[in-house]
Amino acid sequence: MKKNIKLVCIDMDGTLLNSDHEVSERNKETLKKARELGVNVAITTGRLFCSARYYSDLIGINTPVIASNGSYIKNKYDDIAILENPMPKDVAIEIYNIVKKHGLTVNFNSWDTLIREYFIPETHAYYIMNKNLPEEKKVKFLVCEDIIATLEEFEGNILKGIVIEDRENKDDLWAAKQELKDFFGDKLHVVSSGDNNFEVMMGNSSKGNAVAHLAKTLGIKPDEVMCIGDSENDISMIKYAGIGVAMGNALDIVKEVADYITDTNNNSGVGKAIEEFVINA
Repeated sequence: MKKNIKLVCIDMDGTLLNSDHEVSERNKETLKKARELGVNVAITTGRLFCSARYYSDLIGINTPVIASNGSYIKNKYDDIAILENPMPKDVAIEIYNIVKKHGLTVNFNSWDTLIREYFIPETHAYYIMNKNLPEEKKVKFLVCEDIIATLEEFEGNILKGIVIEDRENKDDLWAAKQELKDFFGDKLHVVSSGDNNFEVMMGNSSKGNAVAHLAKTLGIKPDEVMCIGDSENDISMIKYAGIGVAMGNALDIVKEVADYITDTNNNSGVGKAIEEFVINA
């Protein structure tokens, strides 16, 4: 499976990050070596841009970030977006209404703002991350009682909605996910990044389409791309890539479509895959 890899796209949670939300030294070192060899690296995540950019900065190399499951691509905080695919306000409002009907709540986000109806708990990953960031790089939190009015104000800037349910019984979660699929069809891309959530973007927004867009802008062919992930929302980019890599901790549906299965996120699976197909190839 020897290929000349020129672009490596890496999911974050469950992939680049270990269970403590840290990037291992082995992962950092192999990514730096890949960049020294002239290989492009991109963080590819469901998180909003500010959060993903923070972890990209931690690696110590300048990488573009594919955020909000492919709805947004940007290099630095002050750059112009390479790709931006927001949802119309009427679509966002209908998503909100369907989710509420099932007794659930939905968070929406722009590239730098998380919009929700309830307070942000101090255990929230974005809340914790903000403690280490200067003011201009923090994720902004907008807690609002009238979320429909807020969605109207954010017209043209809503990139994604996410519904999270931590109760043991998740019937309502999966029922809401299915209703959104049935109601919108191909107009929306509805996919999970874990066993307690689903995320909603416009139908042509996916990690796979975003990776393809980035590769095209860089003049890179699909068979020169390697993508690494662990969850349902990574399948599109793993299928697109010349080398699609599933983490050892990945879902079975991800492993089934991958070309290669690496070690787990707690055992530097990303670094080991890059050593295999880039550094030692």
